[in-house]
Amino acid sequence: MKPLSQLLSSIPPSATIAVNDKAKALKAAGRDIISLAGGDPDFDTPAHITQAAFDAIKAGDTHYPPSVGTVPIRKAIAAKMAREYGVEVNPNNQVLVGPGAKFLIYATMAALSNPGDEILILEPYWVSYVPMVQLAGGVPVTVPLPADDNFRITRERIEPYITDKTKAILVNSPSNPTGRVITPSEAEAIRQLAIENDLYVLSDEMYEKLIFEGEHICMASLPGMAERTVTFNGHSKAYAMTGWRLGWMAGPAAIIKLAAILQSQSVTSAASFTMAAGAVALESPQDVVEEMRLSYKARRDFMVPALNAIPGVECLNPEGAFYLFVRFPGISNDSMEVANRLLEEADIAATPGNEFGESGQGYVRFSIATAMSDLERAVERIRKLMAA
Repeated sequence: MKPLSQLLSSIPPSATIAVNDKAKALKAAGRDIISLAGGDPDFDTPAHITQAAFDAIKAGDTHYPPSVGTVPIRKAIAAKMAREYGVEVNPNNQVLVGPGAKFLIYATMAALSNPGDEILILEPYWVSYVPMVQLAGGVPVTVPLPADDNFRITRERIEPYITDKTKAILVNSPSNPTGRVITPSEAEAIRQLAIENDLYVLSDEMYEKLIFEGEHICMASLPGMAERTVTFNGHSKAYAMTGWRLGWMAGPAAIIKLAAILQSQSVTSAASFTMAAGAVALESPQDVVEEMRLSYKARRDFMVPALNAIPGVECLNPEGAFYLFVRFPGISNDSMEVANRLLEEADIAATPGNEFGESGQGYVRFSIATAMSDLERAVERIRKLMAA
């Protein structure tokens, strides 16, 4: 048989999936596993959003939609950008809707990257960024941010990694996995570097509605940044719509055009009735989003002090998203060892921090997008583990 793809074969398997598979096997064997490894909200999609999809299906909205997204949802996205951040985008050629923001990030990497082009990725980073750059033909360059300075972004930490091959800087706020919210001074450092070096900024703002302290900064709203920023967002986290596979991007028309070509020649489009529901989600009152945000905040406010009160455990205080980045110096400084011991000895599934880059080594990521009762049980199990 002829050899298969060397490119795909070079992408390492996910340690997250390995931990999840092991957790599922233990659960199937009868173990009471508390899963804190995923990023799926434990809320159901709000009823009025679900009803909008039902109504669309009943009305016959089950045929091929425009590949770039229906007119109503593109207009709703453009209106949101203008209303919330003062960013004017043309819904006809500066907005693209697709089957999840993940695909749109990949499509943008492909639109930007020629062989040898470099994309800067700040560590710790969401696990899919690096493989997406590689699959798109670019070169991922990771920029380590020190844990002992709470992963703070500075000009001095990014600038040495900029070369004549650098095409873009990828930013994620609130951050998955750390929950950090970018500050005005951090955003300004990125803005200055982007303008001085003629770089694009790829801004993943998926968790923008889930902020506990501080305010969300839309990178495209900063002076001189609208023409060089691609904003990624979607419905998965804020509206508990992970299974709907609905994401969107807004940015320069030339990039949108190329990303749209890739989408049209691969996955075609998002589903028609999910886009109908997505438009309603953006245009209707946001009370349900606030209710979920407050619930996540209550869980964070319980978990952080509870974990920090356990000897040998150190938990950062996230300003947003629904993750905790936790160290277990009382066990090990190796993320995989910590994750394995939590699973095998405490029946808790967690994501090893080294999945998010070398800056995450020694940490594990807990998701608090689960019931408070499970979080309380997890704390008790960790307390027992550390006392053993």
